[in-house]
Amino acid sequence: MDLFSAHDVTKQYANHKALDKVSINVAEGHIFGLLGPNGAGKTTLIRIINQIIAPDEGELQFMGRKLQPDDIALIGYLPEERGLYKKMTVGEQAMYLAQLKGLSYQEAQRRLKYWFEKFEIKSWWTKKVEELSKGMQQKIQFLVTIIHEPKLLIFDEPFSGFDPINANQLKEEILAQKEKGATIIFSTHNMSSVEELCDDIALIDRSKVVLSGSVRNIKKTFKTNTFGISFNTFDGPLQSILPAEYQVLSENADADHRHVQIKLPSDATSNDLIKVLLPHVTIYAVNEKIPNMNDIFIQAVTQQAPSTITQY
Repeated sequence: MDLFSAHDVTKQYANHKALDKVSINVAEGHIFGLLGPNGAGKTTLIRIINQIIAPDEGELQFMGRKLQPDDIALIGYLPEERGLYKKMTVGEQAMYLAQLKGLSYQEAQRRLKYWFEKFEIKSWWTKKVEELSKGMQQKIQFLVTIIHEPKLLIFDEPFSGFDPINANQLKEEILAQKEKGATIIFSTHNMSSVEELCDDIALIDRSKVVLSGSVRNIKKTFKTNTFGISFNTFDGPLQSILPAEYQVLSENADADHRHVQIKLPSDATSNDLIKVLLPHVTIYAVNEKIPNMNDIFIQAVTQQAPSTITQY
């Protein structure tokens, strides 16, 4: 079941079309990656979901019905541009934002006490926001984004300004929010984070969705039937023992092994490759080369993908 969906959303700014009939489906309890190069339209879509701006055309559905103004109380949004009041103390700021999200004074105190202890930042309570580093401010803003336990969380470049240790802590907490039942829209340029966190993605390029679906199925779609294989060294060119349609992409050797990448025709399998090689070599390892999300992102954006793909 989809917690949120957008259907044919269009937004025009003067002579620039920021979104052109964009549709996405965000399944309940999933982490959904909203991807694309700078200027593709991701932030515009996020602002529309948060009802900061309105679409020119299209419809937004939330929890099985049309998105309502009051639904903003069920959404937590961490924008890429940070927005804390620098002259306030961290405690004042956190309490103010928690109550703005509908929590009572007592409940806000209780929940913030829990989070400040969990993140080991109790000593920050009386500091002014301007005394904190960018990463420390980001951590406070993350806490006030999730403090009211919203149904939908939207994170726009959440790891910006974090060192690897704190970025990993944040990743673990995002996964914990998913385990608690939250649905998450996650916008980032870090494709390794997409691999780690996302169930599904939509890739927007030049205001249109060019790729969407589950990460697993998209990676399968972009496979090229290429295998890495390691075997004992032997004299002679490898191509001499391979069928003509088997393409050697790369080859290197160390003292004991020869390591080769071979692209097979679409109707051939790794078993076929092994059968061809076994009379001539001793095989030590075979693995299929699955493209990572970084490779897929580049191919989809620079080559506009083989076709627009929807794979769920």
